[in-house]
Amino acid sequence: MTARRRAGAGVPVLLVPPAAIGAAFLLLPTIALLIRMPWSGLRGLYANSDVSSALTLSLQTATAATVVSLLFGVPLAWMLARLRIRGLGVIRAAVTMPLVLPPVVGGVALFLALGRFGVLGRYLDQWFGFTLPFTKYGVVAAETFVAMPFLVITAEGAFRVADRGLEEAAATLGASRLAVFWRVTLPGIGPSLVAGTVLCWARALGEFGATITFNGSLAGKTEVMPIAISKALETNPDQAEALSLVLIAIALVILAALREQWLRPAVSP
Repeated sequence: MTARRRAGAGVPVLLVPPAAIGAAFLLLPTIALLIRMPWSGLRGLYANSDVSSALTLSLQTATAATVVSLLFGVPLAWMLARLRIRGLGVIRAAVTMPLVLPPVVGGVALFLALGRFGVLGRYLDQWFGFTLPFTKYGVVAAETFVAMPFLVITAEGAFRVADRGLEEAAATLGASRLAVFWRVTLPGIGPSLVAGTVLCWARALGEFGATITFNGSLAGKTEVMPIAISKALETNPDQAEALSLVLIAIALVILAALREQWLRPAVSP
């Protein structure tokens, strides 16, 4: 059996060239960026007020968007995984819609919903004098819109496969439904919840299209890292490369942290 597996493990020669070309195509841009990086001047670039402002704003808004996603996304994921009600499929489709929408379309949709004259935004302005577009809160809203589905999908899958026997045992012992959720269900999906949270944060950090469409590009106010990179590429390529390096480093850290979930090769039984 082992010999047969080893014999079947050979790679057809004709698959090697396209596989190599595909790998090179995906790796070359990152390698080129690292080769052309102005390493000697990075300290000065990061000390630039525009760069530090974009970095700070991005970290703040991405973290806030992740917190909002946790507050509303985890209950939504539980509902999608556990409830059996008519129309749930439509809700699931709507929740995953931001994953396939072009980001600019997402920004337009946010304007129509939360803009000053939007479906909900007009009432926020009339009743509370509060407008979301072109503010830091608007950045958080845009990032939440595109990032929350990553958390919801990951958590929903974990809720579906969670051991309900433990939940039933806790309920039998007298725990309330809320106590079961907090003390049994959530700890049981802990690794998946952490993974979904990290993916959500990373997606929020890298959001560009919906953010710039909904909030513009106001330095120090709505100009997050991806927007700053796009602007700097036209006037200061070194600054754009320095900011890009931060996002690459974050991506590498995330991939390393999640290697057990997604990067470990499947092993045949």
